[in-house]
Amino acid sequence: MSYFNEIYGDPELSSKAKMVLLYLHDRANQKGESWYAINTIAKNLCLSRSSVKRAMSELIQRGKIKKRARFRENGGNTSNLYSLIV
Repeated sequence: MSYFNEIYGDPELSSKAKMVLLYLHDRANQKGESWYAINTIAKNLCLSRSSVKRAMSELIQRGKIKKRARFRENGGNTSNLYSLIV
């Protein structure tokens, strides 16, 4: 079964989680990493920030992605790094 068929056929994932997962997959580098901000994802998918955050939480809980916080040299937060789990 292909990666996309697994996503489309997963009855456990909500439609918004599927949409966010496909977005991250489409925007990922060759290592399967993406670092788009919640606001950017929400704007591009025409979803609210809250919907994207819930979808991300669902994807992390279901083991579809990993989230890692990233920091600037001065210690401030920057965008999170999302890694696809295939």
